[in-house]
Parts: sequence; structure tokens; C-alpha cells
Amino acid sequence: MMNKTGFDSQKYISLQSEKIRQRIHSFGGKLYLEFGGKLFDDYHASRVLPGFQPDNKIRMLTELREQAEIVIAINANDIEKNKVRGDLGITYDMDVIRLVDVFREFGLFVGSIVLTQYTGQPAADLFRERLQTMGLRVYRLHYIPNYPSNIAGIISEDGFGRNDYIETSRSLVVVTAPGPGSGKMATCLSQLYHEHKRGIKAGYAKFETFPVWNLPLKHPVNLAYEAATADLNDVNMIDPFHLEAYQETTVNYNRDIEIFPVLRAMFESIYGECPYKSPTDMGVNMVGKAIVDDQVCRDASCQEIIRRYYKTACAVKQGLARESELNKLDLLMRTLKLNLHDRVPVEPALTLAHATGEPALAIELTDGQVITGKTSTLLGAASPAVLNALKALAGIPDEVKLISPAAIEPIQHLKVSHMGTHNPRLHTDEVLIALAICSADDDNARRAMEQLAALKGCEAHSSVILSQVDEGVFSRLGVNLTCEPAYQTNKLYHH
Repeated sequence: MMNKTGFDSQKYISLQSEKIRQRIHSFGGKLYLEFGGKLFDDYHASRVLPGFQPDNKIRMLTELREQAEIVIAINANDIEKNKVRGDLGITYDMDVIRLVDVFREFGLFVGSIVLTQYTGQPAADLFRERLQTMGLRVYRLHYIPNYPSNIAGIISEDGFGRNDYIETSRSLVVVTAPGPGSGKMATCLSQLYHEHKRGIKAGYAKFETFPVWNLPLKHPVNLAYEAATADLNDVNMIDPFHLEAYQETTVNYNRDIEIFPVLRAMFESIYGECPYKSPTDMGVNMVGKAIVDDQVCRDASCQEIIRRYYKTACAVKQGLARESELNKLDLLMRTLKLNLHDRVPVEPALTLAHATGEPALAIELTDGQVITGKTSTLLGAASPAVLNALKALAGIPDEVKLISPAAIEPIQHLKVSHMGTHNPRLHTDEVLIALAICSADDDNARRAMEQLAALKGCEAHSSVILSQVDEGVFSRLGVNLTCEPAYQTNKLYHH
């Protein structure tokens, strides 16, 4: 059974919002909160902490909406390079505009946009003008040589002093960004410098969901974070500063631990003292306090690590990832004594593929039932697997055909004869459109369509790398898909 709950979202929202209020109060009424990771659509957290809702963090912020304003940071170099978000396929500058819309939809006030590492990049200037025509306030943080090591130069009029002062009006300033390397921390620290010059008391805190500071170092939830950041080579570590200060073992990650002495020196340069004794002290994360079933979260995290292994193995096969990333994931699996076949749909998919000599796909439903689909002259393996799963969920006998071959053949003719497609088999999006059309007149097709939402949270495995179209459909349906790192054919070009 996959629908067990290990995390209490309501408890989390309550604890987290109260923790942030306390931190605001401890600094005299103004806090710059660096928000790491995704503010919404955090599907990694929802997979490793069953019960965590993908929009929990932004729902938590809506509890503080009267106190909070959002500042979005974007690196001017990322604008110049047209850097793209891999998960969304849009450039960072377009994502900034998207983020503004999303935050406003939740009733959150977006105060300004900040261009960091600004050196007069033409594309950044054009973007600034575009944002200003939209009625948004835009500020610039200049590139500082030898940041962050040259503390004397940074904490000076030639360093942070050159930056624009961001006008803020709320007690909680949430600094977020479209992705890593956007300059969130530099934005917070620059503001502290300018606030201090103006005699305004303000503090800084960091919000990172993972690693979870009050879980063991090798807890699967924390190791799943290492798996998710294998491309960044993040490593979870015991926080040595916290251990020395409090004789308490907590978990942080290498980049925060490495930068802490620099941050401490910056705070001392600005305020004369550092309010924190460790990187863990800087954090406000309460995720660990809302775990209600540790074993459920352990099991879910182990499954996430296996999924990450398969995803990276396919990326290596496609030339999109390094072998070293896969080696790290292999080490994480060995640490937890995990096997690829610990993922339930793997064995049924491979067994059917071996028996038929063609690609196959298996789907594990949330009740534990496993449904398979094989390749035919009409359909690729993913399509019958989805149709068979819908039939099982709707209680429709297996022998019932939801879409008749007579309805599929004209679509194949259209693809091959008129659309220039060499593969006549229908992809999952085409099959679902055909099913939707049939549902107008066929009761079984209608009942099957009504079960589409029940596929969310199911697990699927394919014996070959699927097309981008099929992968996209599984993603939109909320199905966690993995694939064997192998192509159906030996062609060099796969689309």
C-alpha cells in the first residue's frame, strides 16, 4: 500500500509560521529570510515525506501574508546566457515573471525584483526595462570581485555600498529565486549592510527544507536530498560549529558549513557581533517536527533514491549527466542496502519485455496492484498500460476494449501519411484524446476517464527510455515514472 501518511501538513504549517514569527521578533521586528529550494510545487518533499503537500510552504507564507513581502533575485549573467529551468523548460527571466503571477495568486505581495552580479549586461538592462513597464520595482546589486572571501572589500562603500538599497515595507522579507546561484544570500547581506547604515534593526535567517537538521546524518530522508543534488555534489555533514557550541549533533550540508566562517565575519563587520553560533542556528526549518511516522518516510525516501538512480542512469545514457553522478547514487543505494528491484514495477516490466521481445511497462497502483502493458502494432507499451490501469481502477473487465481498433487506425493513417511520422503506434497523449472522444458515447470509456485522477501517486517502470511525449503525460498525471537506461532501437537520434 503506497497511500500511507508519514507527515502532518497542518502541524508543519502551524509550527513553521510560528517559528518565523519568533525569529522576526528576536531581531527587533524585521527579518530577511533567504528561501532555498522551491516555494511551491515541491514534489521532492511530497515524495519523501508522504502527507507533505507540494504547496505547503507557500500556504505557510499565506499565514504571514500581512507581514510578508517577496523579493525575487535573479543573476544578471543567467539573463545574458538565457539560462533555462530544466523542470519547466523556460528561461530564468521568464520564470521570474511567472513567479510574480503565482505569488500574487496566493495573495502575497511581491515588493521588487533584484538583478544580482550586475555589470551592465545588455540583456539584463532590457529585462529591467520590461519589468518596469509592468509596474515592478527593479534594483541592481553590482558584481563584487573576490566575493565572498574579500570581507573588507565587501563590507565597504565600494562593496555592498555600491548596491541599490531595496525599499521594503514589511517585517518579513522573503528572498527567493528561480534557481540556485541567483544571489539570494548576497541580497540579504547587502540589505543588512544598508539597513544598519540607516539605523534600522534587521536580521537574517535561512529556510532550507533539506537536509533536515534534527534527523540523523544517514537517515533516508537526508540521503534522498543528497540523491536529488548529485549534480551539485552536495554532501550532508554534522555541523561542527553547532556541536562545539552546544554539544548537540545536528545535520547541515557542506556549502553552508563552508561559508559560515565568512558569514560570521560579515556579521561581525556589520554589527560588531554574530547573532549565530552555527549554520544550524541560522535555519528556521521545522519539517522534522512534523514527521508523524518515521518508517513511512524512511520507506518513501528509499524509493525516491531508486527513482533518482534510474533518472540519472537514463541521463548518462542520453549524454545529459556525468558518470560520477551515477556513482554517487550507487554509493547512496549501497549505504542503505537498496536494490533496483526493490522498486515494485521493475520486475513485472522486465519480465514481460523478456517474454515478448518488445518494450513493456508496468504500473503499481496505490492499492499495491500491478498492471502491465505490452507493445502492439497499434500502441506503444505505455498506452495499453495506462488503459489497463484505468480499467482496473474502474472495475471494467480486462477483455473490454475501451478504444476500438477502427478508431485507432485513422489516427495512425493521419500520423504516417500526413504528419510525416515514422512510428504508427499511438503515444499516451493520443490515446487519451481518443479515449476522451469515445467517452461521449461509450459508458466504459467514460468510467475509465473518471479514474484518471486516481493515477496520481502511482509508480511506473518502462523497460526502455520513453519518448518525451509519454514522459510528459506521466508527469502531468502525477505518476512517478522510471525507465531502464536503454533505447528501443540502436539509432543515434532519438526524439
